[in-house]
This record gives sequence, C-alpha cells and structure tokens, in this order.
Amino acid sequence: MSAAPWLHEGEPFVWRPYCQHRTAPPPLAVTAARGCRLVLADGTELVDGIASWWTAAHGYGHPHIRARVAEQLETMPHIAFGGLAHEAGYTLARRLAALFDGRLSHVFFTESGSVAVEVALKMALQSFYNAGRARRTVVAFGGAYHGDTFAAMSLCDPVNGMHNAFTGNGVRAVHVPLPVPGDDAFEKAFAEIGRDAACVVVEPLVQCAGGMRFHDAEALRRIRRACDAQGSLLVFDEIATGFYRTGARFALDEAGVVPDIVVLGKALTGGTLPLAAAIASDPVFEAFLDAGTGRELQHGPTYMANALACAAAHASLDLFERDDYQARVQRLGDAMGARLAGLRGRPNVVDVRVRGAIAAVEMKPGTARPSTEFAARGAFVRPLRLRRADVVYLMPPLVIEDEDLNVLLDAVELECRR
Repeated sequence: MSAAPWLHEGEPFVWRPYCQHRTAPPPLAVTAARGCRLVLADGTELVDGIASWWTAAHGYGHPHIRARVAEQLETMPHIAFGGLAHEAGYTLARRLAALFDGRLSHVFFTESGSVAVEVALKMALQSFYNAGRARRTVVAFGGAYHGDTFAAMSLCDPVNGMHNAFTGNGVRAVHVPLPVPGDDAFEKAFAEIGRDAACVVVEPLVQCAGGMRFHDAEALRRIRRACDAQGSLLVFDEIATGFYRTGARFALDEAGVVPDIVVLGKALTGGTLPLAAAIASDPVFEAFLDAGTGRELQHGPTYMANALACAAAHASLDLFERDDYQARVQRLGDAMGARLAGLRGRPNVVDVRVRGAIAAVEMKPGTARPSTEFAARGAFVRPLRLRRADVVYLMPPLVIEDEDLNVLLDAVELECRR
C-alpha cells in the first residue's frame, strides 16, 4: 500500500480534469504545499513549475494571506451578495478599479475565470441589446483559450484547441488570425464581420493554454483601432497574464492599450481561494442603467464576492504593492531565457521563447516527456499536449529563488534534450 491510502480508496470515485482515465497514471499524492514546493505523501518534495495553474504567485502558505483570511473567518465567511454587502468586497472593488486609474471601474465578481469571461460576454452582448441595436457575433483568435464553460469554449481555437468536440455550441463566435507584422489578414477578416461584432476577446501578449504563443503590443493596438472603427467592444482576458506574469503589472499596461472590459483571476488571491472579476468601463456600465427593469445584467453567482476570497485578494494585492515584482519577473525571465536558449536546435525542439515569467519549449507533437519523468528530477511540470505541438513550459511562483528555479531548469534541460 502506498503512503496515501486515501488516493487508492478514492480513485474510483474521482473524475479528474483533462484526463484519459484508461491510460493515465495515478496523480501525485500531495499532503502539503509550502513556499514553491509540493510535499508528496512519501515525503518527496517537488518544485512547482506551474504555480498550481499559474495562481500561486507568492508561493504557498504566505503568512500575510493566511492571516487576512483567518481574520475574515472570525467575522464572516460568506454572505449572499444580492441585496447584501460586506466590507471586504466593496473595498476590494474600489481597490481593483484604482489599478486602472478610473478607466475601468465597475467590478463584477465571480468564483472562476471562465465564468468571468462569460460575464464579460454577457456585458458586451447585452449592452448592444439594451441600446436597441443588437449584435450577435463575438470575435476571437486562432490559438485562443478562454475557459471550459460553454460560451468560453466557443472562443477557444475550434481546430487545434481542446474543445473542438463542442464547436458550434455556445455563442456565435468567429475566429480570425492575430495581427502580425506586414500582414493585414486580420483587418480584412474583421472588416467583413465587424458591423455585427459585439466584442473582440483576446489574451493580451500571450495565448497561454493554447500553446504559450506570443504576440507583440502592436497587434493589440491594431485590434483596438479595428474595434473603434466598427464600434465593437474590446475584452482583454488577463486571467493568466495579469499581475506581472508578462512583466508589467498587466499586459494592457505594457501594451499601452485600454480595453472596454478586462477579466482578472488566478493570481488575484495568490492561489489561495477562487475569485475572478470582470471589470468594465463607464460606457459599458451605463448601457445597463434604466429607470425601469429589464436592462440590468442578469447574473449572480452563489458565491459571488466570497468574503474569504476577497480577504485573500486584499492580502495578495498588499504583497504586490510591497515588493518590486516587475524587477523580480525581469530577473526570473532573464534566468530562464539564458538557461533554456541552449535547447534551440535540438532534434525535437521547434522553438524556445520567454516572456516575463513564462518560458516555453515548443516540441514536435508526441515528443515531450510525461510529468512523471520531470517529477523524478524533483520538478512538477505538466506539458501542454496539442494537436500541432507539445509545449513544455514553466510559469513558476514569481517569488521563486535560484535554488528552486535551478531544479526546474535542470529538469527541463535534461528532459528536452532526450
């Protein structure tokens, strides 16, 4: 019997995410998480190379976050946000709006990033409906990933993405190519559909789960200009890119482009509790104002603005404000880039790229080593396996120190050279 009998006893009853149960090995049994490490049932420690799907920006168990959540638990764990209000949620909304200097100032809280994307779509589509000029099309991009709920799945890449089984369900989505230098294919495609486009949704600077594909700030400026020309709204999905992951606090800051709605999540609470938000501009919010009823946004998650999650978010924002995370990410990116550059030209390596605290080694399909091979070297790395490529990537906690980072880089270097 393994050191974790609960794993074997519970395995027949658990349906795991993104898992082919017929062939997948059992998951690693984790009994604790601290700093940048996962502690397994047998006592082994793994450096977490993906920060629990990019959430644990400050590492695990940060004392400041723990203290804020414990303090909140003493007075109120949760109340319904409909008809009731609590200080943690209202002060957090004000604090998030301040991050965007008043340009985006109306915060709608949800429990997950995928649902926050759904809310952003509802904001966009209903704002045109309320104005009496309904638009039904949502524009997204090849290579995109925006979540697992139905409308969010509609935005994901319909050919190479992980949700092709659901193509045609959900919202009316049209996929166009991302703008690239010297090519006007995006502008031509958008010109044909822009009049009916309620919004364009994009992951700014990095398409993460779609393969860690990068694009430049000029692409975002071109999308902004196209939206302005057609009167469409622009939505930035910063669930993965926000909070310094690409270098600046938000990718929109780095690009100098302000969307009409931004979606945040993941690192918002430092990976402690589930919380996300869709934050809209004044014109979007005002499209829902009316003396009567029927124009209000019809959405309200049961655990919306959970007080414990809001307390964790306050603590996470405190930490981002207290330290120079932009400098941290610069050092982290430089270190990853220097070490992984040597993989270029290896037989199965297609590309090596680094942006901020994101490093990706793109490999030929079917050639990346399984997670168990990385774990044997002390690292938890979960490659993306797409139709067109395997992508071994690192998105570690932003606070990772050299010793732990070198464990990750050693494992990636060795496994990707094989």
